[in-house]
Amino acid sequence: MTNDIALGAIPIEQITLGMTVSYSQTITDSDIKMFAGLSGDHNPVHVNAEYAEASRFGKRIAHGLMSAGFFSALFGTRLPGPGCVYVSQSLNFKRPVYIDDTVVATVTVTGVDLKSNRVTFDTLCKVKGKVVISGAAEIYIPPAKP
Repeated sequence: MTNDIALGAIPIEQITLGMTVSYSQTITDSDIKMFAGLSGDHNPVHVNAEYAEASRFGKRIAHGLMSAGFFSALFGTRLPGPGCVYVSQSLNFKRPVYIDDTVVATVTVTGVDLKSNRVTFDTLCKVKGKVVISGAAEIYIPPAKP
């Protein structure tokens, strides 16, 4: 019995190019405040409406890493699933995410290396069909225990 399969992880041998999973979440004022408290990032463009109104964004925006964190949710729970470990992530922030925006995060397998137990992914976040974050990730999948 392998613990990874029992936890719902997909064995690396079953991961194929093009496999895709998505996660969506609507960003709330509370989410932004909690993320600011957790991360220590109290940049006023995120937490101060008056400041943000005078910014180029016109209103408060969510922290970029909040949306990027949805990739971690996908990797750790869906593909490949529990037990995997982040190796790297590149991020290109294209557009702001505002309160009440619904972010759709998608990861797509672009490479599988059975020798190193690593899987590479394209990572993408969209709001209303427009890309807000693009990037790439590499995930390590520990070998299954006999």
